[in-house]
Amino acid sequence: MFTAVSSPTHVSELPDDLFEAIATLKRELNAIVLAHYYQDPDIQDIADYIGDSLGLSRKAANTDAEVIVFAGVHFMAETAKILNPNKLVLLPDLDAGCSLADSCPPDAFAAFKAQNPDHLVISYINCTAEIKAMSDIICTSSNAVQIVEQIPTHQPIIFAPDRNLGRYVMEQTGRDLLLWDGSCIVHETFSEKKIVQLKVQHPEAEIIAHPECEPPVLRHADHIGSTTALLQYAQTSHSPAFIVATEPGIIHQMQKEAPHKQFIPAPPMNNCACNECPHMRLNTLEKLYLAMKYRTPEITLPEAIQVAALRPIQRMLKMT
Repeated sequence: MFTAVSSPTHVSELPDDLFEAIATLKRELNAIVLAHYYQDPDIQDIADYIGDSLGLSRKAANTDAEVIVFAGVHFMAETAKILNPNKLVLLPDLDAGCSLADSCPPDAFAAFKAQNPDHLVISYINCTAEIKAMSDIICTSSNAVQIVEQIPTHQPIIFAPDRNLGRYVMEQTGRDLLLWDGSCIVHETFSEKKIVQLKVQHPEAEIIAHPECEPPVLRHADHIGSTTALLQYAQTSHSPAFIVATEPGIIHQMQKEAPHKQFIPAPPMNNCACNECPHMRLNTLEKLYLAMKYRTPEITLPEAIQVAALRPIQRMLKMT
């Protein structure tokens, strides 16, 4: 749930140096800018912290800043608000949603949960605050396997909303999970055929993939992991080149950390930019500046949802 406060009409009047203007606003507001790896390079470069969902959650939980500017998508900003109910949380573009979160409507999920009352609900953090509030534990792609392994084997589990991550967790743990049928449009768009063709063209390259990818893509991967895990692997592997099967925004950090290596975005099925998240890319440096200047759009949540959603997030942080 979002609240947008009307801002002045002179939004076209931007400073010549956005980086300096944002740095000034950060000092004036006692603000922190958190950015996901899938953001544009300019936003990554201005951010105080860049990370995946787990890292961003931990940073949001521990920040002393009075204002949190979240350069990501709405479920991430919601998570920051849940962890910081008394702080101002800003999202540069209210339309920065998430196809995976949208694939799990709260009413439908409530009915699904009611049909399986004996199941523990583990939800991937890429979901709305309403879904978090219906969950027992939240997980990320970094810790999903670790969390499932801590649950007694006799306890049945619902895993939502990403079926591909759920399948991967099942393979890694040997557990039988009841999966919600959701998915990410970006991670489902990669072409197995084109990835194999790329591998033929670049036999020295390793294929690294996010577990949200579909099984045919993961079967070819030399390494599977969260965005942070893929970044770390690219730094430590002796391979000179990588075919990267996740949103290509991460490649900016990979190139900064390993400038002597080659990073090739995994191609989508069609001749389009479908491997770029259209929601993540709605945030721009200009919108981030305006959000800070006018302190809007602000993320707000009903107190009951906020309180209920906090418990499974805290449980995740404690378990990991």
